[in-house]
Amino acid sequence: MSEWGRSCQFAVIGAGPYGMAVASHLRAAGWQVRILGKPMDFWDSQMPRGMWLRSPLEGSHIADPEHALTLDRYQASQGRALSKPLPLEDFVAYGQWFQRQALPDLDQRHVVGVESEDDGFQLTLEDGDRLEAERVIVATGIGSFAHYPAPFASTPRALVSHTSERSNRDLGRFRGQRVLVVGSGQSALESAALLDEAGIEVEVLVRQPQVRWLKNSSYLEWLLDCRANPFKTPGKIGPIGINWLIEHPSLFTLFPRRLQDWMAVRAIRPAGSSWLRPRTQRVTFRTGRHVVSAAAQGEKVRLHLDDGAACEADHVLLGTGYKIAISRYRFLSAELSQGVRTVNGYPVLDRGFESSMPGLYFVGATAAYSFGPLCRFVAGTPFTARALTKVVSKHPPRRPVVAALV
Repeated sequence: MSEWGRSCQFAVIGAGPYGMAVASHLRAAGWQVRILGKPMDFWDSQMPRGMWLRSPLEGSHIADPEHALTLDRYQASQGRALSKPLPLEDFVAYGQWFQRQALPDLDQRHVVGVESEDDGFQLTLEDGDRLEAERVIVATGIGSFAHYPAPFASTPRALVSHTSERSNRDLGRFRGQRVLVVGSGQSALESAALLDEAGIEVEVLVRQPQVRWLKNSSYLEWLLDCRANPFKTPGKIGPIGINWLIEHPSLFTLFPRRLQDWMAVRAIRPAGSSWLRPRTQRVTFRTGRHVVSAAAQGEKVRLHLDDGAACEADHVLLGTGYKIAISRYRFLSAELSQGVRTVNGYPVLDRGFESSMPGLYFVGATAAYSFGPLCRFVAGTPFTARALTKVVSKHPPRRPVVAALV
């Protein structure tokens, strides 16, 4: 471990948008921070090639303390304009550029274990090295939380997979097969479009009576983007009114929990971007139906639906979203995982994103119960990074930092 110190004030686990935003802000505030993980790993290795971002360009900037590493600066550095919607490969390249500018000493090793110590935490890295940290920030995104509905619990993974699995990075692997996509959100609908465009027979099974498409009038879009609009929301998360509250968590969280939950569901209910609609014209949709059982039948999957009908496919692709449960983080020790107060799998966090285990923080989608659905989107990185840094900077470190061992 010659080139790295064995102790730090903050260890940030995860180098996606949230990990990098928080780490860069803490460093600017004078804290010693180690950030670990491959930059943009989830986006780069678990999202299908050819995907476009649902979020608008204005809501996809990763926050840095000087506002100097925006998508605008990135496209200027590349000498070309970025298209709208933003292609996945451009967003990944932007995030990796952000990392090189803001956090050039990022440690790309994975953290495989985190345990509590008397005065902090001990982290075990993939190569066996250990790191001591006074505080730990978990910023590992949603990759651990892919949701497999109950009917598919015992179906072989060779026949049923989630859209976020690394094996589905190239959907062209399904050529010559009939694929059934389950779900009606962005990932399900975009996967169906990509499959169809690759010449693959695809059908989409939708629980709702119809597919929802996100579409505003051109006038409304102009109004939403107008600089003079005092209620402008870069992330455009949810319908007008609700979106403004969501992008101001200090106000959103003042509402009763029941109303917060209603607004969250209304803002992030399954739907597809309007630009996907013409790309799915050849796709077969079966609406108002859901799977009650699934089983392997030879090299195929046989599904029974709620109306008594049966159907068969070579593969089932689940675009069924994610279900947060920090108990699924394999790197957290049982003591930490069980010691964090949770609600429906989400950690309950204070205003500085600290959990009930002192010194253990969670950012990104895992913070959505405490701060609302903004934390599920890249647009939430400015609020998160500023709020966490502001709160922790009020409290000095509990111990001095040990110098790097060489």
